[in-house]
Amino acid sequence: MDKGLHFTICVVTAVLLLRESSQAGEEKNPEVLAAPKPDSRGAGEGLPTLTVTTILEDPYVMVRGAELEGYCMELLAALAGMLRFQYRVKVVGDGQYGAVAAGGNWTGMIGEILRREADIAVAPLTVTSAREEVVSFTTPFLQTGIGILLRKDTTSQDMSFFHFLSPFSKETWTALLFAYLLTCFCLFLVARLSPCEWNEPKNEENHFTFLNSLWFGAGALALQGATPRPQALSVRVIAVVWWLFTLALLAAYIANFTALLSSGSEQLPIQTFEDLVKQRNLEFGTLEGSSTFYYFKNSKNPIHQMIYEYMEKRREHVLVKTYQEAVQRVMDSNYAFIGESISQDLAAARHCNLIRAPEVIGARGFGIATAQASPWTKPLSIAVLKLREAGDLDYLRNKWWESSCLRQSRERWGPLEPPALGGLFLTLGIGLALGILAALAELSSSSRRAAAHAKKSCCSVFTEEICTRLHIKGAARQSQEPSGKANA
Repeated sequence: MDKGLHFTICVVTAVLLLRESSQAGEEKNPEVLAAPKPDSRGAGEGLPTLTVTTILEDPYVMVRGAELEGYCMELLAALAGMLRFQYRVKVVGDGQYGAVAAGGNWTGMIGEILRREADIAVAPLTVTSAREEVVSFTTPFLQTGIGILLRKDTTSQDMSFFHFLSPFSKETWTALLFAYLLTCFCLFLVARLSPCEWNEPKNEENHFTFLNSLWFGAGALALQGATPRPQALSVRVIAVVWWLFTLALLAAYIANFTALLSSGSEQLPIQTFEDLVKQRNLEFGTLEGSSTFYYFKNSKNPIHQMIYEYMEKRREHVLVKTYQEAVQRVMDSNYAFIGESISQDLAAARHCNLIRAPEVIGARGFGIATAQASPWTKPLSIAVLKLREAGDLDYLRNKWWESSCLRQSRERWGPLEPPALGGLFLTLGIGLALGILAALAELSSSSRRAAAHAKKSCCSVFTEEICTRLHIKGAARQSQEPSGKANA
């Protein structure tokens, strides 16, 4: 009995010892993935501590009080929770991403990793062949490219004064005028021939004169009823066909006009890098020492070479030190910034007067840099892939790139601007002026006939008619007093 009890105690003790040793081995093995923790920098004695270098750039890394926050900080916390390590974050000393200096040494975050001042770099660091030769990169956690950031008012095309004519081509407007005149002539002709519209031509007056036919057709174009009303079946058939034609025509016009107005802000004169090179109104540049600058330097594309030569000749004027300086310069002057498209999308979301040109070149990715032969490269790559498969990277992307430009939808579907309707207002003004002149001409003609019949001055009769129709009694009395005294 004593031997059996002793054997049982030994077996239980051995099992407990083996379980504790296996758990300790899992904690010390960096390749063992664990579930993310809310705060990976918390307690965890025995966990390795990594020195992480980064750079301040919105929204990747930002200073909030005494702490750092942003996309890269949340990504780093998730990776630390999965790989079970602690970390200490430091901002890169020279504020550079990493490029080869004149003496052959690397600057920025790449230089700190090479000098063993940092273990990894978690930042919007572009994976390039030159950097890959001296450090190792993980699987990219963000995909991007090279785009052009512009200010809307420096790129918007002047809207035509007669922009309301844009939905239809010149040929369409010509065909519409011809169809209108032909239809009105057919109405006039059919109304003359039909007995239902004109039973006794010698004694009756036909209401469908050519002018009335023109007025009837114009009323249909405006979706308004106009007299005279057709009575004959033949006239009604023509009227119904014309109504259906105008209804479809107005629907097409409204649809095309709405599409033109809503997409006006997207029709930029600078769509591509070739357009940027050809124009002379905007200066353009990029971050000094960035991968974008060296992309154009090493490219064999003639357009890219022209961009590099321009930036190299005007290096002191067009190259900027920081991304914040670039965005501010685009907002304050005639300057186009060439840089990472994903960062430009953020700037366009934060500032309503900025927009990114459609063309994006040089597809690339942001990766985590480590020292060559580092044991953390593969575990970090696997962890990034797991975060992508779980949808965590998409969640962080949507969270930190959320637009704060509340006027964006309003500008797209907001009220029409005066330049778009300037032609309509001008047409209305001309029509009102012509109507007033026509009324004055009719009144003048009537006054001349009345003056000849009453043997009075034409001017006095014209003045009396105006005062009477406008209810100006004082002027009318003053004009009548001289005539009364003359009669006396």
